[in-house]
Amino acid sequence: MSLSRFLLKRSLHGLFVVWGVITVVFGLRVIAPGDPANVLLPPNVDPEVRQQVIRELGLNEPLYVQYFEFVAGIPTGDLGLSLTTRTPVAARVLAKLPATLELAVAATVVAVIIAIPLGVISATRRHDPADYGATVFSLLGISTPNFWLGVMLIILFAVQLDMFPTSRRPVGFDTIVAQTLALQFGSAWDALTTWLWHITLPAITLGTYFTALITRLTRSGMLDELGKTYVRASRAKGLPETLVRYKHVLRNTLIPVITVVGLQLGTLIGGAVITEAVFAWPGLGSLIINSFNARDWPVLQGSLIVVGAGFVVTNILVDAFYAYLNPQVTYD
Repeated sequence: MSLSRFLLKRSLHGLFVVWGVITVVFGLRVIAPGDPANVLLPPNVDPEVRQQVIRELGLNEPLYVQYFEFVAGIPTGDLGLSLTTRTPVAARVLAKLPATLELAVAATVVAVIIAIPLGVISATRRHDPADYGATVFSLLGISTPNFWLGVMLIILFAVQLDMFPTSRRPVGFDTIVAQTLALQFGSAWDALTTWLWHITLPAITLGTYFTALITRLTRSGMLDELGKTYVRASRAKGLPETLVRYKHVLRNTLIPVITVVGLQLGTLIGGAVITEAVFAWPGLGSLIINSFNARDWPVLQGSLIVVGAGFVVTNILVDAFYAYLNPQVTYD
């Protein structure tokens, strides 16, 4: 099977997964306690007014009719109207999506920059203090809750040392790109420093668990590759140890690492809820929490669907990149 047919097959599978996400999200709204009409109406409203609102929302229709109307609107970008603001859900979700993507990508960059060198050092200096230090760091990173780490970083670096802000996102990365393309380099530099200043603590908080995971994966992969025959053959030919480690061993180690990075990137998009809440980061996580508290089901449904679709798209892109890095991959 060719790469194009493989990606087409994976895309079709992805569509079924997204359809499953849509169905589950719709089912959650159906089984959730409470009436969406209560969000719009006071408790003592006239029963006729209440019934009129229910008809306008389509809640008087049979469930299968509501379901098909909901599914039919998604391909056109119609996710309904917010119950609280009466604005299109798609517009609200898309307005919050860049902030979440920025945070997820920044957390991934932080994790990769720290974890891969740390994993290589740990593998090449096995049973040395550096190896034990990397192992302890991995255990702490995996076992530390994000919300606790975020609060501790705020107390230390924001409150005590006054090095970073505690919250907000005054500028987005899209603004930096726009100013750069407009040749406004001074403004772009100021915007970049402001963006980095505000995103550093949230990115470290979200990426710590990811850093520990990649460190352990890189270490185990390096140790496995270093014991293979081609490494001994390369050394026997007189190749420099640095060339053997970083051109051959690390390259082969990075193939499964990149797969995990791609999968975790999709997970970070959906898992940024707690981090965004701690740092008041205006992304999808904050939107999901606020929508849940307000019982604004259309916004909550739209947010969860976008997160699920983003995870599926990320998986497909990872498969394609994995095939590019490893020509021995077979497509079935």
